[in-house]
Amino acid sequence: MTLQQLKYIIAIAECGSITSAAQKLLVAQPSLSKSVSELEKEMGITIFCRNNRGVYLSEDGSKFLSYARQVVEQAELLEQQYKKNEAIRRVLSISAQHYAFVVNAFVALVKEYGENKYEFTLRESRTHDIIEDVRTSRSELGVLFLSNFNREVVLHIVQNADLKFIPLFTATPHVFVSRENPLAKKELVTLEDLKTFPRLTYEQGIKNSFYYSEELHSAEESPKSIIVTDRATLFNLLIGLDGYTISSGILSSDLNGTNIVAIPLESDEIMEIGYIAPTDRPLSPMSERYLEHLTKYISGYPS
Repeated sequence: MTLQQLKYIIAIAECGSITSAAQKLLVAQPSLSKSVSELEKEMGITIFCRNNRGVYLSEDGSKFLSYARQVVEQAELLEQQYKKNEAIRRVLSISAQHYAFVVNAFVALVKEYGENKYEFTLRESRTHDIIEDVRTSRSELGVLFLSNFNREVVLHIVQNADLKFIPLFTATPHVFVSRENPLAKKELVTLEDLKTFPRLTYEQGIKNSFYYSEELHSAEESPKSIIVTDRATLFNLLIGLDGYTISSGILSSDLNGTNIVAIPLESDEIMEIGYIAPTDRPLSPMSERYLEHLTKYISGYPS
């Protein structure tokens, strides 16, 4: 087993096909295929399964990839420290549902780090993809929420991926609306109040399910529904179309301005927001520090 072979495995997993990976790596496809076959034979496992669209990781391959990423990242850190005599780039990758407080904590961590060279990754992503990112070590941790409605299903999926869910805080449901929306004048809104306004939700891709939804009461019928892929678009449509979305109630004026307000929603649901991480290894110091920033940021909001 060589470091180059591990880099090949990572590239193939990210590209989803040996052909695409070969083009990205600038190596011949037969050479890449041979290298993978030799590694599979040496390790005594099947790393990739084949189908008509390319390759995908086997169960053994997913576990192998997580270790491969760690080895490659550590090797890069060694090279930066000793071979090139450069400062170590701390690498941290986080996947999360679309929460402003996740970004606020991320900003605080990057500012605190204060080095000239670094590599951080923050992915605002779909629920299924967040779980996959952490399972395959693409991200070290993932931030998502549980409710009475989705808890059993999501925890089952998380546990089957050899991950654990660690609660951070609970929040009562709120609706985000424009300051100009008639609902903004209410101290409390009901699900019935919402029916005349466009509901904005985040798209969940081919793994779409009520249980994967980022919004509470996703199974409630809404005559007006708009699905978006990013937080900036959602907030623009809240203002432009007098729409609403259901979330935690934690807003960031630094990131989203002051045109959006949070109104409590009458509901028997709760949002338990936490993070998922692998069960078989501890978090890095950078991840631990990120969670400290996240906890500090949300501590000023009532639960």
